[in-house]
Amino acid sequence: MYPVVWTAIVSVGAALLAVVLVAISHRITRRLGRRWVLLAEMSAHAHRPLLAAATVTAVQLAIRFSTTFAVGEPWRRTTLHLLVLAMIAAGAWLVGAVLLALEDATLARFRTDVPDNREARRLHTQVVMLRRVTIAVITVLTVGVMLMTFPAVRGIGASLLASAGVIGVVAALAAQSLLSNVFAGLQLAFSDAVRIDDVVVVEGEWGRIEELTLSYVVVHIWDDRRLILPTSYFTTKPFQNWTRTRSAVLGTAEFDVDWSVPVQAMREEMRRMVEGTDLWDGRVCVLQVTDATGGTVRLRALVSAADSPRLWDLRCLVREHLVRWVREQRPTALPRWRAEVGDGAGLLDWLELRHRAGMDGHTSSRAPDDARELDGGDPPTGDFAIDDLPDDARLFGGDAEGDARASVFVGPDEPTDPNRHRAD
Repeated sequence: MYPVVWTAIVSVGAALLAVVLVAISHRITRRLGRRWVLLAEMSAHAHRPLLAAATVTAVQLAIRFSTTFAVGEPWRRTTLHLLVLAMIAAGAWLVGAVLLALEDATLARFRTDVPDNREARRLHTQVVMLRRVTIAVITVLTVGVMLMTFPAVRGIGASLLASAGVIGVVAALAAQSLLSNVFAGLQLAFSDAVRIDDVVVVEGEWGRIEELTLSYVVVHIWDDRRLILPTSYFTTKPFQNWTRTRSAVLGTAEFDVDWSVPVQAMREEMRRMVEGTDLWDGRVCVLQVTDATGGTVRLRALVSAADSPRLWDLRCLVREHLVRWVREQRPTALPRWRAEVGDGAGLLDWLELRHRAGMDGHTSSRAPDDARELDGGDPPTGDFAIDDLPDDARLFGGDAEGDARASVFVGPDEPTDPNRHRAD
């Protein structure tokens, strides 16, 4: 039993030496990590796998180079084989921890809790995808290397390679849906079509991309529900991405009011209201008449916010404030149906009054009939230019922001034909 005890003592001593060296290196790395983020991540992620790998390696070397036993001892070969398997597993764990530390150190430089975080979210999405692929590849390679340490597995390896082509075809057909989702996930990560924390509208639901994996995407809906979709959905079907280029977005609130509504007064009230709230980012505040049919006038209030949550609250606030303003300050502008009753001749009172006003000489005989106002006033003189509108009545043009929006939707200039007016 003396050789067994001696081997055990040597193994325990080697293990203790490895533990001491790893503890010293961990203390040094943690202290240096106060200045360098990479070393701090290494200290946090790689300490345990390094301890396991160093301990197993030290014990394996102590037993292997021990001369107290013959090389052919069966239990010694079994022990060394188990230690080799443990070394492979610990080495894979260490490699994975080092890669994770590198990824976390990279992500630490790009914060997502800042207003302008588009590039950071794109990088986080790609790194998370690479992390999942890296872990999967390391696991598969580790299992394969561990199996190759068995002589029986190495013996049947040649025969398996002969049928690998057929097995690969069958496996590809069986996992067609899974592989399509995996490739779709990689495509989403590197095509920049969608990123983590992007605000999207999918299947009529408004939410945020909470998790993006190789097989599915989790959308955190605004009411705290989760919509789980396969990654192939985002490569085969259309969806809205509100934050693909920037988080600032525009939103509308529409009103159907009576024709007597004072549009400019309502526009000024909306401007006064949005300037008094921190939800508005100061870019767009426009009130326009978008329709005037069916007995009512449709007004569209267009406002902007720094992100979609603020925009939702701002739209609700604008809608509530203007509804209250119309009800309290301009009740005659509320939607209503009119019914007018005339006499037997069909002449209404208000038409008779305006007809008499026109007979008093207020109309111009030089103006055509369709240019005279009904109440006898002179027709409007002068040309009306769109530049006469206030800035908060125009979406395209009026200011630098509006001119930039207009330039996006303007097509190329048509080429002029030099022979076009030659016949004239």
